Amino acid sequence: MFITLLAGALLNGIVTGMVYAMLGIGLSLILGLLNIPNFAQGVLYAIGGYFLFSIGQALFGFWVGVLIAPFGVAAVGGLIEYVGVRRLYGVHPDYILLLTFGLALVFTELMILIWGPVGITVFPPKLLTGGVNLGVTFYPKYRLAIMGLTIALVFGVWLFVEKTKYGAIIRAGIEDRDMVNALGINIHRVFTVTFAAGAGLAGLAGALIAPIQGLHPSMGIVILPFAFVVVVVGGLGSIPGAILGGLLVGVVQSVMTIIWTPGADIVVFAAMALVLLLRPQGLLGKR
Repeated sequence: MFITLLAGALLNGIVTGMVYAMLGIGLSLILGLLNIPNFAQGVLYAIGGYFLFSIGQALFGFWVGVLIAPFGVAAVGGLIEYVGVRRLYGVHPDYILLLTFGLALVFTELMILIWGPVGITVFPPKLLTGGVNLGVTFYPKYRLAIMGLTIALVFGVWLFVEKTKYGAIIRAGIEDRDMVNALGINIHRVFTVTFAAGAGLAGLAGALIAPIQGLHPSMGIVILPFAFVVVVVGGLGSIPGAILGGLLVGVVQSVMTIIWTPGADIVVFAAMALVLLLRPQGLLGKR
């Protein structure tokens, strides 16, 4: 019985961890390039789930919703950077922190006004209902599909950042954005694209997790601390670090749930504190 529970917890941890990784990659890119602790990242994750519900469940089907939702959230993120954050470059970072935190509260209240304060259940597509017998445990098809899909998506993001010209510009901007600007590259356009891409990844994570955890207006506030834990543990601006951090947080949280439920979150934040004390740049971070 314990082996079955442990196997299920490990699989759940991998699924949750890959979703954390997608959220963490977006946050890490924004934090690494713009030096902005984007406190709106969690609410963008929630908006992605609600966009899935409205577009997919109500109108065109689940997979169409999954396809459109991240682009809608990316548009919201790009608008936030262009209209709000861009005006505060060069001032004390606390102003941008307060702006993104305030926007998170505003968007949370807007979600309550639009979709209501009561949680919403999102059903997976019929093709992925039911489960699969893996021998040691009986596991839901949707979670297995999400595991494979998120691994492919995260690998695709890594290829884009590491192997493409625009990805090289983003990485160079993380290392020395003044030099990128001096080379004649429109750094503000890079900022907007990166902020939008980070928001889109958060929206996609929220859309994919919706059938597993459901939707409620405060889900963005609940998830945000774990996204920052992923970035701190993995390392600022490091995509492999965000992947590693996401998996570690997801697996530890899930396994601890069956061992010591009240301490599941405590262990995660204790691990973050330990990393800050022993290796402040993160496990795979360089600065």
